[in-house]
Amino acid sequence: MANHSQFSFQDASSPIMEELLQFHDHALMVALAICSLVLYLLTLMLTEKLSSSTVDAQAIELVWTILPAVVLVTLALPSLRILYMMDEINEPDLTLKAIGHQWYWSYEYTDFKDLTFDSYMVPTSDLPLGHFRLLEVDHRVIVPTDSTVRVIVTADDVLHSWAVPSLGVKTDAIPGRLNQTSFLASRPGVYYGQCSEICGANHSFMPIVVESTPLANFENWSSLLSS
Repeated sequence: MANHSQFSFQDASSPIMEELLQFHDHALMVALAICSLVLYLLTLMLTEKLSSSTVDAQAIELVWTILPAVVLVTLALPSLRILYMMDEINEPDLTLKAIGHQWYWSYEYTDFKDLTFDSYMVPTSDLPLGHFRLLEVDHRVIVPTDSTVRVIVTADDVLHSWAVPSLGVKTDAIPGRLNQTSFLASRPGVYYGQCSEICGANHSFMPIVVESTPLANFENWSSLLSS
């Protein structure tokens, strides 16, 4: 999760988030090159003496036409690649349905019988020592590690958004519509997120907690809840 005074992204815990971080660094390098070129040209204009000599207009027009096109291509190709990767869902190992309410989440494990629960934020007065304020919930989403999880997201009342930054997941929850996304937790851990769509007075108080565990632990947990 994020730390105080943190400027960068959270550590990636899924392949998609790793790709997003790499693209972010790539885009920053392109922006740095553009800023350096503009700063160099401004410095030349301010320091060099004015000259009345003309420059070949065709050469300049060729450069300022081709150069922006090359920049756009270097940004568009990896961006489109990641978009297709995020949209691709091939034979998920587990399907989870997340339903947004004012102001809590309901979860249904559709591959199991009667495995559903509501997830509320733990009030500060009931928060155990060492847990995170406004981020901990009474029932976590448990998923197996290294397994593709398909998440079907919808809402019961108003717009919500199911977002977990470390897993590279953010999908709008719209009443009357089913949106889907997927993620793969590459290592065991606890990942925190929040509703990312302003949904009313208690919008800040409907966190999301995803806990990734080994497959054996997940099977034991699911058998206890579904029995």
